[in-house]
Amino acid sequence: MAAGKKAIYYALLANFGIAITKTVASIITGSTSMRAEAVHSFADCGNQLLLLLGMKRAALPASELHPMGYGRVSYFWSFIVALMLFSMGGVFSLYEGFHKLTEPEPLKFAWVAVGVLTIGILLESFSLYGALHETRTERGSRSVFRWVRETRQTETMVIIGEDVAALLGLVIALFFVVLTMVTGNPVFDALGSMAIGTLLIVIAVWMAIEIKSLIIGESASDEFKQEFKKFLANHYPHVEVLHLITQHHGPDIMLAIKAKFMKWPASARQLILEINTIEKALRKEYPVVRFVFFEPDISPQEKQLDRERAAKKSKKTKKPPARTKAGR
Repeated sequence: MAAGKKAIYYALLANFGIAITKTVASIITGSTSMRAEAVHSFADCGNQLLLLLGMKRAALPASELHPMGYGRVSYFWSFIVALMLFSMGGVFSLYEGFHKLTEPEPLKFAWVAVGVLTIGILLESFSLYGALHETRTERGSRSVFRWVRETRQTETMVIIGEDVAALLGLVIALFFVVLTMVTGNPVFDALGSMAIGTLLIVIAVWMAIEIKSLIIGESASDEFKQEFKKFLANHYPHVEVLHLITQHHGPDIMLAIKAKFMKWPASARQLILEINTIEKALRKEYPVVRFVFFEPDISPQEKQLDRERAAKKSKKTKKPPARTKAGR
């Protein structure tokens, strides 16, 4: 959570400064690409505020109405951010580009746009570097692309997606503004805006698909599950995990464990006390685990043997049908 907040603050600071400079530059130059980029940056500032709101709401304690807590609220706000990136960023940029394509206007003071875009690239690079730096611990040896696909931290994933979109958008805008300056043809500026809009829509749709999967419910990573089973095997070797279900609720994880005891406690009370001890140790070792549902059980093979024994016993105790006088 702390790493995610830092990444959001990096992005908010960078985008607000960029949005102001882009707005001034778009007014001076009349550049459509620059106007599209300004709207994109202001939309990003709003997005970051929504992500902070989502993180604050996700930290609320569980209630009677929401017994599993509010962790998934962060997924909802991240999804809203993806929709805003699609609509306010992508669709608006496409509209501006199409409008200027039909009614082209020459650029004024194009060097101002070039300077602002160059500064924007530097600031967005700083924001992206900050976000990636904050994820280094969780990311480990995984590539950035793989981590983005596998992470359950939607806020950081959205920030990185936004930063990549913004950085590529700035590079595209700079390319088309320079092309417009060289050729003197304002059509290239309009095409730049449309290219930026297409890029934003593609990234927004991709983010929405990833977040939708989390809203439905995703399990913890395979690495977490393997480490969890290893912890149980090392500290409680007499406990065999028969089935394990994990699910993310924002920053928290829910565990549902079905386990067999190699040596069953002498009484039901002792069994309950041992389960409570195991749950306490799990929460201490893994602070992200907020909910634990531990069910003692027997293996499928033992269940099958019990059914076979019950069937044999039923056959032995079954009485033959009574004979009637006519049947004697």
